[in-house]
Amino acid sequence: MNPVPPSRPALPDARLLDRATPPHILTLILATAYGSLPLNLFLPSLPGIASEFGADYSLAQLAISLFLAANACFQPLIGPLSDRYGRRPVLLAFFAVSIVATVACVFATNIWTLLVLRVLQATSAAGFVIARATVRDTVDMDAAASRIGYITMAMALVPMTGPAIGGWLDATVGWRAVFWLTAAFGAVALMLALADMGETNANRGQPFARQFAAWPRLLRSPLFWGYSATATFTSGAFFSFLGGGPFLATAHYGLTPSQYGIYFAFTPVGYIFGNFLAGRFSRRFGVGRMMVAGAVLMSAGMLASLGVYYLGIDSPLVFFAFMSLVGMGNGIGLPNSMAGVVSVNPALAGAASGLGGFLQQGGAALLSIAAGFLVVRYAGPAPLIALMASCGLASVATSLYIRRVTRDGATQSAR
Repeated sequence: MNPVPPSRPALPDARLLDRATPPHILTLILATAYGSLPLNLFLPSLPGIASEFGADYSLAQLAISLFLAANACFQPLIGPLSDRYGRRPVLLAFFAVSIVATVACVFATNIWTLLVLRVLQATSAAGFVIARATVRDTVDMDAAASRIGYITMAMALVPMTGPAIGGWLDATVGWRAVFWLTAAFGAVALMLALADMGETNANRGQPFARQFAAWPRLLRSPLFWGYSATATFTSGAFFSFLGGGPFLATAHYGLTPSQYGIYFAFTPVGYIFGNFLAGRFSRRFGVGRMMVAGAVLMSAGMLASLGVYYLGIDSPLVFFAFMSLVGMGNGIGLPNSMAGVVSVNPALAGAASGLGGFLQQGGAALLSIAAGFLVVRYAGPAPLIALMASCGLASVATSLYIRRVTRDGATQSAR
């Protein structure tokens, strides 16, 4: 277990709506939730948007892939900015940009305008970058994994209910209402952060040159790469599903947007349960064992799903039910891998969170594009399931690598 560095000043206990204390867990939950809401609420509307703008699905699907890519690119900027200026002002500024872009999406008149605005909307990434760094400002690595697990367990209501709500709005009011709801949620998260979020970065003020000069130390660390790769492959399985799932649900299974939203809930239900396990057991068993457990569970679920499909059992209920194991594996593995990322050098928690998030989300964006291509190019869910299984097996390999490196006596910090 990594102790909190002795030089870190003691912080008071969090009290809601008290800016003299660290942010309350409710604030971190809503901030993290808004980080993912622009992606999840939007999913069921993708086929309808493609139809309204007369665009191919592969082009409209860039609204997901570009969002993920922009999300990845913003994170290395958000992290160092929060190390330099503090967690609070950076979160507030990036949330404001995202909310304005979200409102502008309502008035988009063509697919190209919407795609540009989706890039700006991805500044919501500040939610989970700042939340992870804030947690690591206050507790050690194993405790951070536990706390991140509980935060993401609570905020998983967003991906669980978001597609169902988005599908219902799309069917009853139209897809533009989805963006109005997203903007309203972001405004609530912004106002709560404004009223509650105390500053936790006691080492702010480092020049950017010094921060970026420290990146080679992170990039030379086997543990940083191991934790980042595990996070990338773990989340990659889920984002592959996001890239191919909407088209598969519509073209292969014939589901309406509202039906897809209901079936999609299998995945976040599994994610919530996995987050509960991460929050409950990460401090007891440690980050390494929990990452292996999550990766094995996810891989086994996808291999079983592929086997069932080739046995001739192909229905939306079976397909989406197996996705719950992907959600559970993500719920167990991601809090632990990201706690590892921000613990490689606690003094650079913001930069590590941003750089690790860039690698994670960048890989997820590429996998999302690949998944969209596969489901359009090849009939049936088998190629998508195979891609997700490959991600799971890769995360098993990288998490076992971390276990080996730590057993060989590698330090937990990038010196």
